[in-house]
Amino acid sequence: MTTLNTWSPLHIAALAAGWAAYGAVHSLLASNAVKRALGQHCRFATRAYRLLFNAIAAVLLLPLLWLTLAWRTEPLWQWTGIGGWMADGLALAAFGCFLWSCRYYDISEFSGLAQWRSGGTRPEDCGPLRISPLHRYVRHPWYFLALVILWTRDMDRARLVSTLCVSIYFWIGSRLEERKLVACHGHAYERYRRRVAGLFPIPWRHLNPAEARELCNAPPASPPAPFPERGGGV
Repeated sequence: MTTLNTWSPLHIAALAAGWAAYGAVHSLLASNAVKRALGQHCRFATRAYRLLFNAIAAVLLLPLLWLTLAWRTEPLWQWTGIGGWMADGLALAAFGCFLWSCRYYDISEFSGLAQWRSGGTRPEDCGPLRISPLHRYVRHPWYFLALVILWTRDMDRARLVSTLCVSIYFWIGSRLEERKLVACHGHAYERYRRRVAGLFPIPWRHLNPAEARELCNAPPASPPAPFPERGGGV
């Protein structure tokens, strides 16, 4: 791909607008209101919703990735020397943690295959609260790992705009996702949210295995027994 000789505010606006539109559509389709409305009018939509959601998300992502790579400019910064080794090491470690963490997810359910085989689920059917080893240290481990990979890459203007937009969407999306999790799991998730950091691990904010099991076994309608609090933080 060729390098752009000039990079105008129009390029920034177009790329940022594309990511904003993608985030809006993604959040809208992920909402329980849309799932419920489609389910009332089409049984097939209930069964195939997650499969279609993932397919639409992937297809809409392609033009944004293409623009990010096509609108290449001179690099703003590059990781070189020991910094390059450290950046690549962090990215590889993050990718390895992602692969390892998949064992604690129901990939069939995440992809939508489980819903397709079972005939679909209602938006309110969220299943039990699960806290994997990584979730004991950060509430959204996949977002955190993705941010590590994104920010350890060399940056030109297009990549920086895209990385900033994705980072902002992870923050907004995590808040929207947690509204649904609180509605599903009640006091147990509220307690979990107060104890564990959201997007970036904070050393003194985590759960030990016993505390995680206690939260997972707590009835959603009643608060679990209090844990000793540790420090503050955001």
